[in-house]
Amino acid sequence: MDRAQLASFLRTRREALQPEDVGLPRGQRRRTGGLRREEVAALSGMSTDYYSRLEQQRGPHPSEQMLAALARGLRLTLTERDHLFQLAGHAVPHRAVRADHVNPGMMRILDRLHDTPAQVVNHLGETLAQTAPAVALLGDETRHTGLARSLHHRWFTDPQARQLHPARDHQTQSRLLVAHLHAAYTRDGRDSRASAIVDDLLAASPEFAQLWREHPVPGGYCPPKHFVHPEVGPLELHCQTLVDPDQSQTLLVFTAVPGSESDEKLRLLAVIGAQLV
Repeated sequence: MDRAQLASFLRTRREALQPEDVGLPRGQRRRTGGLRREEVAALSGMSTDYYSRLEQQRGPHPSEQMLAALARGLRLTLTERDHLFQLAGHAVPHRAVRADHVNPGMMRILDRLHDTPAQVVNHLGETLAQTAPAVALLGDETRHTGLARSLHHRWFTDPQARQLHPARDHQTQSRLLVAHLHAAYTRDGRDSRASAIVDDLLAASPEFAQLWREHPVPGGYCPPKHFVHPEVGPLELHCQTLVDPDQSQTLLVFTAVPGSESDEKLRLLAVIGAQLV
């Protein structure tokens, strides 16, 4: 671990970021050229003291998880992320296996959707980043660990994963998730995270095993999605997607027909989401 170079790298990337780049207001009394340390810490999900000590060359040896969080918070490119790992004395993550680094351009778009339910997911159904309204709508999907990080896995092993969806939609949703996991498994092959999810589900869920044998294929049309939210009740939403093919990640944006009852409920969820921040 090169403490001096790590501190310098973090400082230069922090100073290069502007508040507007991450969806923060500039304010009238800002003296710092880029972001403040406490802002980077908040974006990375760590304490200001922890981050400050890294920049002051007196912090602990950051784990891979903390480095990944810093890379997201500082909106690093994949090349910059790899350099960060090397400075901290860790092996560079394998890009084909580790699909949890959000493209900086995708993050910039997400930052501008602060009042809209939106989130970035990878090809395994793992949520990498969410806006506050998305957390209010779907819950904090980034908190899960292990195989449970994948919605595909939770859907067939955790009954709570289905509570937001009407029972009439469960069969369709099950088939869609299996189709997406089939595509991920075909692309990544054996000895991959997709394979680990599939193997576990084949043993744990007869429903999944049956659908897996049918080889479903994702359709091109995405019909309206229905939710039953514990705070605002039923919603009918449309899900628009922006795909980053290089990193197999998708930005999901949930919208409602303007003036509809669901639109009013989304506005209420945006207020709830702001209160969660």
